Amino acid sequence: MRSRAITGLGIVSTAGIGRESFFRALESPAPFTGTGRVESFDATAYPGCRVAEVPDFDPAKYLGDKGLRTLDRLTKLLVVATRLAMHDAGFKKDGLYVQSSADRVGICCSNAYGSLEAITELDRVATLEDARYINPAKFPNTVANSASGYASIWEDLRALNVAVSDGNCGALDAVACADIFLETGRADALLVGGAEAMSEALYVGFSRLGALEPKVKDVSTLSPRQRASRGAGALLGEGAALLAVEPMELAASRGRRRLADLSGYGTAFLPPDHEGALIHPSPEAMERALADAIADAGLSPADVDVVASGVSGLGAFDRAELAAIERVLGKDVAVAAPKAMLGESLGAGGAMAMAMGVAWLGGLAPGPLVRGTPGRRVRTVAVTSMGFYGNASAVVMQAPRET
Repeated sequence: MRSRAITGLGIVSTAGIGRESFFRALESPAPFTGTGRVESFDATAYPGCRVAEVPDFDPAKYLGDKGLRTLDRLTKLLVVATRLAMHDAGFKKDGLYVQSSADRVGICCSNAYGSLEAITELDRVATLEDARYINPAKFPNTVANSASGYASIWEDLRALNVAVSDGNCGALDAVACADIFLETGRADALLVGGAEAMSEALYVGFSRLGALEPKVKDVSTLSPRQRASRGAGALLGEGAALLAVEPMELAASRGRRRLADLSGYGTAFLPPDHEGALIHPSPEAMERALADAIADAGLSPADVDVVASGVSGLGAFDRAELAAIERVLGKDVAVAAPKAMLGESLGAGGAMAMAMGVAWLGGLAPGPLVRGTPGRRVRTVAVTSMGFYGNASAVVMQAPRET
């Protein structure tokens, strides 16, 4: 890929909403221990339920009161992140375009599971009552690209609207899509990232798979290093993060300060050893994706200062990812686990990790660390995501350089 400028960040996370609030939280990164109550669904039927929600999320604070009634949680998270990104990048001020135009700005966004909240609600009404009682105003929320569509409508993004549905790797794969669209002139700038929302259906699904934190008293006291080594289970999370990505020339012509540069991308897939397997980690795919991303950036493994990994507490996947990182970068490279702080946000996880990478490249210390310690100021970050089905992707970010 060609190096692209990151000129803005819109983020809604467990650590904070907006770039400044998010960066302040990263000054003292600590594992997320939960808010003590679940707001997105009635959790009384699930004793000990712990999830990493955006606490006290009030979209009206950012969007106003009108037009929110029929929007689901996923859409609200993404629309807020979109608005914040547009203003942080300087395309808008007080809700109006001041640079570029609606026809030249678009969005390329990932989510893994869409709005399970909306799908579950409509299914429940149809099953327990009658399909005639389904609210037609909420039916559009069940479509996979509904949230990004609403984000385009709310913020008047007309260049293109692309929804990537690729599991955990989606937000990093959205970077590759955006690079193609920018190279072919489909847009001058794109908001690139991902979003995922907490819902009862999502929690129940992962809980029944045995993928969540075991309900024992000491789990929340484990350090990120201990969680990675023990496979303590994931803390399911949510959030939305969008990076404003544009060609270097446009950023310079707009007089915008670059927060970071996107300079490399790699992806790979290896099928399971036998046909009966579906969910499986592939360290070989992760190794290939990471090596390709570093080569694509024109760098060597020694240039990488820290890895923003996808380590989340899922033992088999964490071990496979860490093994692949070690084979490419050596056993001493610093590896951080953004999901220990922000939760396992699935299709948004890569975008959250890139947001952390922007902060580290701006001078904040990386964390929470699961391996190694950075030996110098961070100039290069590798972001990795391992999918549940044998796929893996990686992106390389660098501190801004003179062009």
